[in-house]
Amino acid sequence: MTLAILCSGQGRQHRDMFALTGDAPVAAPLFAHAATLLGGRDPRDFVRAESDDALHRNRAGQVLCSLQALATAAALGDAIPPGVIIAGYSVGEVAAWGVGGLFDATVTLDLVARRAEAMDAATRAGDGLVFVRGLSREQVGRLCERHGAAVAIVNPGDAFVIGGTRQALDQIAKDARAMHGVRTVALPVEVASHTERLAEASVAFREALGLAPVIFPPRTGARILSGIDAAPVVSPETGLDKLAAQISQTVQWADCLQACVEAGATGFLELGPGHALSGMAAETAPGVPAHALDDFRSLQGVRTWLTRHVNL
Repeated sequence: MTLAILCSGQGRQHRDMFALTGDAPVAAPLFAHAATLLGGRDPRDFVRAESDDALHRNRAGQVLCSLQALATAAALGDAIPPGVIIAGYSVGEVAAWGVGGLFDATVTLDLVARRAEAMDAATRAGDGLVFVRGLSREQVGRLCERHGAAVAIVNPGDAFVIGGTRQALDQIAKDARAMHGVRTVALPVEVASHTERLAEASVAFREALGLAPVIFPPRTGARILSGIDAAPVVSPETGLDKLAAQISQTVQWADCLQACVEAGATGFLELGPGHALSGMAAETAPGVPAHALDDFRSLQGVRTWLTRHVNL
């Protein structure tokens, strides 16, 4: 039996995102380290007290979401079976390396902060992302070509995240809505992630990754997937190259979920925040149980679910 762990990207931060992990003693050092990356603010206080804008700023959002994945993995401990498949969505791919044991957890948080800083430095004012659902890949490609934007993430079910200038994205959303059955949503992200507009950030982050100690193969026996091609990490250098390139290349998330299915996943657990990835997993593999941490009322509930549906 094989568990697929999904590490969420930013965008679904919320006030109660640390409700299950915030009091876990084993996660306390992670919260303390994350505080050093948030201006000395305890992340648990940060999410409860700050404005929505503050929660969704690029650097803070990446740190908070990665912290949630790492804290959850630490709190669940050996309830997570060996040999899991781990896929991360956007910054969640960096967290996936930490959850899978390729990076130390605190190193992972430092790298996430460095990644966000590199992205912010390369970002031009007015850049962002928009979600479009209901058009074919070819139709979305034509819209991007027409307005000078790019596909950032390919999700299941003809759903796409598009990156570019806000002006271009507004025009794409307008054109997309004129087509039948289309849904568009401007995302609370101020960078054109996973597009060539962040090529300089990929270079800077690769330099940072080159200084980070990597544990390979991971002691957990985990299989970590690369976002740009859904292939498992088979060597540190190739894996790090892809992890850096992901900042400025399209994330093939639909392929990552399909790779989990083809590898024999018998259950999906999204570490959060939010339910977006588990929802996509359920859409990709309707017969496979899929839950997010936010579905549970306690960590014990997560452990029970893992025992019943995965650890057989």
